[in-house]
Amino acid sequence: MNEVDRYISRFPEEVQQQLQKVRTIIKKMAPKATEQMAYGMPGYKTNGKPLVYFAGYKNHIGFYATPSGHEAFQKELSNYKQGKGSVQFPLVQPIPFELIEKIVRFRVEENADRK
Repeated sequence: MNEVDRYISRFPEEVQQQLQKVRTIIKKMAPKATEQMAYGMPGYKTNGKPLVYFAGYKNHIGFYATPSGHEAFQKELSNYKQGKGSVQFPLVQPIPFELIEKIVRFRVEENADRK
């Protein structure tokens, strides 16, 4: 069991499933990304640059795609509580996995362009 597996295992089963789905999306969209714990949460890098992070909380899943990932999807994220480079997806609502996939794809392309 690696660090990210241990991190996810700390949460209730229902939350673990949501976190694993986010993780699966990231790995699917960025198969060459390196996975590691960073800032106390799972983090991913491509081309040596931060890609995205996610975290579990009592009432939401935090998703961090750096400011550029959030700026590019400002309209789609407008219904969620946000900070600079972060968004909270409440656990009482369906997690927008298709949107997460789009954001990760955008960030992969953005990091590739900066290579």
